[in-house]
Amino acid sequence: MTTNPSLSIITLMTLLMCLTPTLIKSEESIDVLLPISLNLTVLTDPFSISAASRDFGNITDVNPGAVLCPSTPAEVAHFSYDSESTTSSPGFKVAARGQGHSLRGQASAPGGVVVNMTCLAKTAKPAAVVVLADGTYADVAAGAMWVEVLEAALARGVSPVTFTDYLYLSVGGTLSNAGIGGQVFRHGPQISNVHELDVITGKGDMVTCSPKLNPELFYGVLGGLGQFGIITRARIALEHAPTRAKWIRILYSDFSAFTRDQERLISMANDLRVDFLEGQLMMSNGIVDTSFFPLSDQTRVVSLVNDHRIIYVLEVAKYYDTTTLPIIEQVIDRLTRTLGITSEFMFVQDVPYFDFLNRVRNEEDKLRSIGLWEVPHPWLNMFVPRSRILDFHEGVIKGLLLNQTATSGVTLFYPTNRKKWNNLMSAMIPNEDVFYVIGFLQSAGGSHNFEELENLNDRIINFCDNSGIKIKEYLMHYTRKEDWIKHFGPKWNDFSRRKMMFDPEKLLSPGQDIFS
Repeated sequence: MTTNPSLSIITLMTLLMCLTPTLIKSEESIDVLLPISLNLTVLTDPFSISAASRDFGNITDVNPGAVLCPSTPAEVAHFSYDSESTTSSPGFKVAARGQGHSLRGQASAPGGVVVNMTCLAKTAKPAAVVVLADGTYADVAAGAMWVEVLEAALARGVSPVTFTDYLYLSVGGTLSNAGIGGQVFRHGPQISNVHELDVITGKGDMVTCSPKLNPELFYGVLGGLGQFGIITRARIALEHAPTRAKWIRILYSDFSAFTRDQERLISMANDLRVDFLEGQLMMSNGIVDTSFFPLSDQTRVVSLVNDHRIIYVLEVAKYYDTTTLPIIEQVIDRLTRTLGITSEFMFVQDVPYFDFLNRVRNEEDKLRSIGLWEVPHPWLNMFVPRSRILDFHEGVIKGLLLNQTATSGVTLFYPTNRKKWNNLMSAMIPNEDVFYVIGFLQSAGGSHNFEELENLNDRIINFCDNSGIKIKEYLMHYTRKEDWIKHFGPKWNDFSRRKMMFDPEKLLSPGQDIFS
């Protein structure tokens, strides 16, 4: 789908004059001098427009009319909505954009204005990431990347408690969705580890919110898909940082044993509990990546996949530092004996903590080198109730994926605990104590046709619908209101009410297609 609405320089001037007098310096940028002496830089040059029109998904191409590169949150507030103006709104849509890793244009603003949040991170005072003296939290500019938060925290001997698999995402971006990864079973998603936010609402109000201060906005914004406000600052929970990780992969040919051990691990007591848990599928009709395994075992791993057609990979990590070094091997031994795992199918790497968390960066470099990074990514992410995971496996994994001529990308498959999520927040999950995170991270590059992958996604969704499997999609993009109502279910009324409270003109995040 390609749309090319645009604002001419004259049209943009007219809209901006609803807010304040304007001064044009060149055809490539518009500097707006506000009465309070704020200088707004609004870019309309082809390069800026093109960069803001596409995202990581490489599926949509939606031109904004302009790109705002703010240096302070106040600039965003004054640009987005002038509460002192006689007009009710600036008349155009506004979307915040961080690293541009949405999949289907969710951070776009057709014909409107995209706010480049990385500009705020670059000019944040005193810095984009400020770690509190006692190391309990960090105040972070929403446009900063999680890798920057991690680096600043590690310099102080602390670390955030939960991460997405890929660290080069903006803080504001993941908090607007949920922010999930291998630590979610233990600490919850990233939205569950935020103490406080600064938010600019659709009314242009600059609001500090927390569970006790303006809680309606706080809980609405977290997982709220950008509908109620633009996050400009987040106070992120930190804890003592380990220095290294025992990174373990265990191979299974039996799906029931694979899920049984995953579920046991996420319920274990603290002394045996792992710090990270995910799972992947290696299938004979896909590319079998053996780079993790010792060279002497790689041929055997490929043979296992070919013999069984599918191998389930349990991936865990146990962190440690100098204080826990003397007992780490004992802990790993007890863990594997508890699961009944033999060394024949278990593989271990010992890596620095940062390298483990940043592991996907290496995969990115590989894909970039062969031209398979900047290709369409018709990813399908979902949460599946534990009670139907066997049906899902039979119908989707064995019935659909294994019967494809070829598969591309990675399939993630791991359980997490509902109790680690806060139901007051906007994010939606299945109504069961345990549910599975499933990610079909396929890429339409090389021999893999985009339409074929989209068709596969549709068949997966249709199978779940027809089988009564009540999934919740993640990073979804619906175009029909009834699908959004179904998605939010019992939260829809509150979601709509919060929209009217904080963005009554429906200016924010139009690319989500919820209220447009």
